[in-house]
Amino acid sequence: MSETLDAETRLQHQPRDARPELRLWLRLLTCTTMIEREIRRRLNERFQITLPRFDLLAQLDKSPEGMTLGEISRRMMVTNGNVTGLVARIADQGYVERHRDATDGRAQRIVMTAKGHEDFTRMAREHGAWITELLGDIEPGEREVLMSLLAKTKAGVARASAGRAEAVQ
Repeated sequence: MSETLDAETRLQHQPRDARPELRLWLRLLTCTTMIEREIRRRLNERFQITLPRFDLLAQLDKSPEGMTLGEISRRMMVTNGNVTGLVARIADQGYVERHRDATDGRAQRIVMTAKGHEDFTRMAREHGAWITELLGDIEPGEREVLMSLLAKTKAGVARASAGRAEAVQ
């Protein structure tokens, strides 16, 4: 029976001339994809909510005064159009309300409802437990080393991206 292989596993079956950075990138991507897929599945199965809607509620949970669509868009790094659709769907579920922004009458301020807070608190608690379960094989000391290495990776990517942006200008 044919087994579907991810890119990282396929690369392992190729000659070892593949660059170690490529293998590392594929390992990171594979892990991220696997974790995200499982979290999406569990959110849908347990709460009938998508990961983007959960992420939107997480942003609003950090801002009791609510947020404008533009603020949400920047925080979630998605377009205003995506946010507008997400807000409409979670408003239909009773999780948020739209209000005119006091400082800019043209803008809408999105505020979580009491139901939104209550349901999100329960979702976030379970989400945290799922992450603990999924990453539970990593010992505390290993986790610190991994966090340090990922911080170094993040800084290197930011530096390379900034250098590239300067070169383009």
